[in-house]
Parts: sequence; C-alpha cells; structure tokens
Amino acid sequence: MQSWPSRPVPRVPGTPRPLRLHDTATGEIRPTTPGATATMYVCGITPYDATHLGHAATYLAFDLVHRLWLDNGHEVHYVQNVTDVDDPLLERAERDQDDWVVLGMRETALFREDMAALRVLPPRDYLGAVESIPEIVETVAKLLADGVAYRADDKRYPDIYFDHNGSGRFGSVSNYDEPTMARYFAERGGDPERPGKRHPLDALLWRCARPGEPSWESELGAGRPGWHVECSVIALNRLGMTFDVQGGGSDLIFPHHEFSAAHAEALTGEHPFARHYAHAGMIGLDGEKMSKSRGNLVFVSRLRADHVDMMAVRLGLLSGHYRADRAWTADVLADAEARLARWRAALARDTGPDATDTITRLRDHLADDLDTPQALRAVDAWADAALAGEGGDHSAPARLRDAVDSLLGVAV
Repeated sequence: MQSWPSRPVPRVPGTPRPLRLHDTATGEIRPTTPGATATMYVCGITPYDATHLGHAATYLAFDLVHRLWLDNGHEVHYVQNVTDVDDPLLERAERDQDDWVVLGMRETALFREDMAALRVLPPRDYLGAVESIPEIVETVAKLLADGVAYRADDKRYPDIYFDHNGSGRFGSVSNYDEPTMARYFAERGGDPERPGKRHPLDALLWRCARPGEPSWESELGAGRPGWHVECSVIALNRLGMTFDVQGGGSDLIFPHHEFSAAHAEALTGEHPFARHYAHAGMIGLDGEKMSKSRGNLVFVSRLRADHVDMMAVRLGLLSGHYRADRAWTADVLADAEARLARWRAALARDTGPDATDTITRLRDHLADDLDTPQALRAVDAWADAALAGEGGDHSAPARLRDAVDSLLGVAV
C-alpha cells in the first residue's frame, strides 16, 4: 500500500536531547533507548469514515516522536497498518450501499491527503490487512499448532480464537483487572458472549466465511483475519520483537494492544513485544469524546475544504499535552491561528533575539514526554521579544524557523 509523500526535515544546530516517554505498561516516564535505527509501530485507521481530529492528534503525537529521534541522529523505521477489512467497514458499506473495497480505498486516500496536509512524516512501511493475509494465516496456523489457539465449538462456523492466557503475560500492557478488561472487551470490538468460546476474553484470530462477507481461501479454511493479530503480524514481520515504541490512542490500550502483544509473545516465547507502550488522549467536542458512534466529529478534510490553515490545526492540537483528554473548540482554533500569525510575523523580521536558548528550551520540553504546551510557550516568548524589537541577531529568525519546522513540524 502506498504511503503519503515525505518532506525534508531541517537539521538543527546544537545538542539534541534523548527522548523520555511515558510507558503505559510501567506507568513511568522512561528514556527511549533506540539503536542506530529507532523502531515504531502506530496502529492505523479502519477506513470507513474520514480522518477526524482525534485521529489527527494521535498521529501528530507520534510524528513528534519520529522528529525527536531524527534530531538525535537515528534512522527511523516507522510502520503503520490500515485495517482495510473489518466489521465496521463492512457495516458502513452495507448501510450506504457502497462497495466495501471502494469505500476503504477512498477513505484511505483521503487519510493520506490529510496526513500530508498536517505535515505528518510518513511511515516507511504502510500495509493493509488484506495484503497481509498470507502472513496472518501462517501466524494463526502456528498459534494453533502451539496449542495457544483453538477452534470454537461451532460446527457451522468454527472460528479460531486465541487463549487469552496463551502468552503467560496477559494484562502486562494495560495492568487492568478482569472486570475492567471485560467491560472494555465488550465495548471495543470483542465478542464475550459468542457461543463456543472457552473464555469470554479470548480474542478472534480467524473468522470463518459467512454468506455475503468477503473471505479468502487458506489452510485455515475460507475466512478473514481478526483485528488484533493483524497488527501483531505486521509489526513482528517488519520490526521484530522488542521494537522501541508501540503507539496509538488510549482507547487501544485494551483489548487491542494487550492482545497484539500477547499474540506475538505467545508466538515467539519472547517478551516484551515493545519496549514502550505510548498512548495519546482523546479529543472531545462540546464535552464529549469525539467518536464516530456519537457523530460529533470534526473532520480534517472539512477543515481543509473550509481553507483553515493546517498549521493552525496542528498548533491547536499541540497546545494540549498528548496524553491528556482535551477539548477542541472554536477558541482553541482561534488561539492557534493567532499564535501562528504572531510566530510568522516575528520570524519574517530581519533580526531577533539570539535563538540558541529558545531552541534549547524547545528541545528540553519536547524530550520531556513531548511537553508541547511548554515548547509552544518557549517560541511564544521569543516571538513576543522579536515583535517588541528586541535583539539584533540576523541569523536568529532563520535558525528558529528551521527548529520549529524540524521539531514541531510547523511550517512558518
């Protein structure tokens, strides 16, 4: 599957700061410790609707991780998937009398356009579930052979399930108790009441073919993959075990990231799947989480069609800390537009205060668990001083412009 175009990232003089990032599994802010090549997997979209600001906030957070690693001199191997066959996509296609393949392709293309407009650096590997089916089949067959997967006791549809205790480490990502797991499993795509399963928390690996649904012939029988195993397989086969960061929204902590890790750890006998599990907060509108089920979405493509500057949208989303649940309002956008105009006016001047300290502060704040509110305030202080006529450094505006571009991804 084709990713979106990349953009050059300016090199910033000075001393980079190693990234410290919150790890959901330990509850601590810890250093990321990549080798020469930093590795990251961020779960992608299920393309049954357009990109909303909740999606955008998540991908911006991990774009900052990508940029901080580049600043530290690492190559970055970033992988992202597209869940281009799953129940929500099929249900939306049926509702709208659309072809599910066409719907998925259309929304994936729109997502790529939105990410390019927001200046999100693209993944090196961008793969769909459909193109990964041969790899998934091979993995599910091995899990069956190893005794950590089984067929449901259902003569008509003997779907294949993963024994949630198959890795021996289930719960190590989320640290949730079983009642919390049960609640989230039911709310987030699980099927706890499915007859024929051995335990309500066991997760689907392979869904046998049903009339009217897409399916693929395989050694497992005709069918299609479950959700969690898709990400396990794509990440494992591109990055291997113990890659640096597994990322996504906080609603993926359980069951998705818990099961993705459990599948891979059961398959390999190694742990952890990822060194860091990092999760972005939810974006709300009018006091409620922004979600497709509530219908209260602000779409990036709609903002683009309304000629809203995507750099203002980027600044608006970065004005809150990535881990915080936060609101998108007209005031957030207005404040971001004013901030962007102020930065552009200051950086358009011939001279300004020396930028060295501001660039240092920018790096320090971003390296501290992506503290974007403080990072933006550091640039605000320089811009205010420049607009007040302070400083006479002719190189400062260009230096800071490159730093804002490189580290924050904001074109000014």
